[in-house]
Amino acid sequence: MSTFRPRTENNHLLVLISLLSLAVFLTLFVLRALDDNRLTSWQWVFAGADVFKVLLLLGLGLAAAYVFTRLPIPGRSLPAVLFLGSFAAGALFWSEPEAIADAARYFTQAKHLEVYGIGYFLAEWGAEIKAWTDLPLVPLLYGLVFSLFGETRTYIQAFTTLLFSGTVFLTFLIGRELWDRTAGLFAGALLLGMPYLLTQVPLMLADVPTMFFLTLAVFSVVKALDRGGTGPLVLSGAAVALAVLSKYSAWLMLTVLPLIVLARVSEGPNGPKTVLRRGLSILAVSLLIVGGLAAFKFDVVSEQIGLLRTFQAPGLGRWTESFASTFFFQIHPFITLSALAAAVVALLKKDLKFAIAAWPVLLVIVLGIRRARYIIPVLPMLALMASYGLSQIKDTAAKRFAVASIAATSIVIALFGYLPFLQNMSAANLRDAGRYLSAMDVERVEVIALPQARVSINPAVSVPLLDLFTEKNIVYRPGEPSAAPEDVSTSPLRFTWEYENPRYYYAGRPDSPGGRSALAVIASDFDEASLASIRRRIEGYRLAGEFAVSDDVFAYRSLIRIYSPTQNTAHLGRDGNG
Repeated sequence: MSTFRPRTENNHLLVLISLLSLAVFLTLFVLRALDDNRLTSWQWVFAGADVFKVLLLLGLGLAAAYVFTRLPIPGRSLPAVLFLGSFAAGALFWSEPEAIADAARYFTQAKHLEVYGIGYFLAEWGAEIKAWTDLPLVPLLYGLVFSLFGETRTYIQAFTTLLFSGTVFLTFLIGRELWDRTAGLFAGALLLGMPYLLTQVPLMLADVPTMFFLTLAVFSVVKALDRGGTGPLVLSGAAVALAVLSKYSAWLMLTVLPLIVLARVSEGPNGPKTVLRRGLSILAVSLLIVGGLAAFKFDVVSEQIGLLRTFQAPGLGRWTESFASTFFFQIHPFITLSALAAAVVALLKKDLKFAIAAWPVLLVIVLGIRRARYIIPVLPMLALMASYGLSQIKDTAAKRFAVASIAATSIVIALFGYLPFLQNMSAANLRDAGRYLSAMDVERVEVIALPQARVSINPAVSVPLLDLFTEKNIVYRPGEPSAAPEDVSTSPLRFTWEYENPRYYYAGRPDSPGGRSALAVIASDFDEASLASIRRRIEGYRLAGEFAVSDDVFAYRSLIRIYSPTQNTAHLGRDGNG
């Protein structure tokens, strides 16, 4: 049985890789003003950081990477180690809050399925259930998780982390199919070399699930074109349909599929007619599935596409982050440089299979998609490109250590830089207040969301974000509606102003009991004006807890005060904000 225990006669290469890894961090640290990422910019993450402490942690990470490459791991066990290791890496970030307001949409849609059932969800998606520009697959899956296991964020995080690990494994399989087993293993491991991606794994968004389904579609098409057979072709068509139904941006990236057909026609094991016939079969199955659903919700889809054309597409030019930020700060620079070197090598070798990995990344560059979150679905393809480049290194132990060092140092940066920063965002107040409410001896929580003073966002969107973190039943009755900003038509937070309070918040869930209630007040500041607006409402209550973690980076701020009743009386009949 083969064992993963590399030997090298050139330890100087290992030392060089280690020194370069530390030098890269120092260079990025000095140049961190160039990082304009909107969530985890190095300007914020490492503001006031003890650089020597970070270097020590990176050194420990490099030592761990070296030890790992020397372990006698059976070769056939490496894919399992990759899957389990990536799950463990993703789970390290479960403590982070929901840092992006878009999670409110996915939670609200998922909760409709949990409360009213899958039939209601399918019938009312896009109508009673506001869909914005979201496709139904991801919220449907989240709703099924709630229905099967309970409305707890941990189950959602376990699900998204499984999808991340599944993506890592699928990336390995694609690399193995296109080139060889080593290229696949390297590509899967390189997905751990992207600090920004690691922070997105636990979030209740559509990006990581879309990454999984897009990668699944690519692998299934590659495999089905080679193997044929009714079963693989049908399953491949279904996988493509799932990618189509996950997110609209996946449609653009699925243009790689004809390129896969072309590559298999040119270099695959089967004749051109066989490959084309199989490709058309996959297309027919996917069109049958997607076409049927699109016909069922034609008006909704048409409206969404119109919104994407008039709002989202122009917005890409306003909500931007530089490629330097994304490809050198948020992704390990060795990955980017290896991918660039790989492109040169592939051109010289005229390797058409490389185009399968390069095409989605090329689209990102050519179309100027300058937002790290929007390119998450194509990151496995970038990892495949980088793996191809690293595979050109002749010293086996050196390239294995290079991959391990990329993953180890990126995990260190994400764990000891990004995560503490995210945990000190005001979004952490929603997480901590939700847990506090779960421990209170009350049946319900009535939420009051006051207008935000520093940013034009509908305060009602904070309610589902709090609901995600608490086991208590939420009651929310909006007071006087906040005035939408004049520039709402171009605001990235426009969806919050089109948010409508779900029925289940007006009187609690249909199965919720009555009884004592607590009050939760969400505000950007608890100044005299804010306190005056709720004075009548909190009569008969005492302040039980306050969650006031604040940052000076983001305009949206959610400070929370919890009030408990001073007597055993229900108060659900009173007016909302008083």
